[in-house]
Amino acid sequence: MDRWTGKVALVTGASSGIGAAVVKALANAGMIVVGLARRVERVEALRTELTESVSKHLHAIRCDVTREEDILAAFQQVKQQFGGVDVLINNAGIAVGDITLFTPGNTAQLRRVVDTNVMGLVLCSREAFQSMKERSVDGHIVHINSVVGHSVPAFASFNIYPATKYGVTALTETMRHELRMADTKIKVTSISPGLVKTEAIPEAMKEGQTPILEPEDIAEAILYVLATPPRVQVHELTIRPVGEMM
Repeated sequence: MDRWTGKVALVTGASSGIGAAVVKALANAGMIVVGLARRVERVEALRTELTESVSKHLHAIRCDVTREEDILAAFQQVKQQFGGVDVLINNAGIAVGDITLFTPGNTAQLRRVVDTNVMGLVLCSREAFQSMKERSVDGHIVHINSVVGHSVPAFASFNIYPATKYGVTALTETMRHELRMADTKIKVTSISPGLVKTEAIPEAMKEGQTPILEPEDIAEAILYVLATPPRVQVHELTIRPVGEMM
């Protein structure tokens, strides 16, 4: 991680779960970290979990990734304060339960999942690329995908979520080609976890016998892919808890 010391990492969905773990891991690794979230006060509160020398490198910006104006404003603020983005972690993602694809009146719920998981990721990646290209930075874009972006379990409550994650899988490949054709050395990586202990997971699953990953496991995976030599691009990394049946 030495090459990233003092460089700027931007993490979306940074207020809890995987995002919060990633923010802390990157700050502890010596990066200047900007956490984007709607609940910006929760990102700011993460400073109390870091040492004083590290906490000063953690910053928070309010941003709803379903709103392009929020994304543009956030990247502009990062440019003004820190010069630009070197690493982007596209972590923001949502799922909605208790509906199926055929539930009447579900349009707004389904659209928010698509806007967050797909369009938010694309727009943040676009702005990060422009920042990296403008400064001739060989940066890294990391998407937090899912195992359901590669295989769909028979759970009706998943509704449109797997489709958005399949989209992330396809977008990762598309970005890899576009980055290559643009004659850059910018890397793009998809990390696909199985079940992770986050706010979205029912308490019974967190405390029961269901195999489950910790958010810190995903943060460690991100540190690993960022630490690879410039010649190495980890394109897809799948992480499952031992014994997972899905």
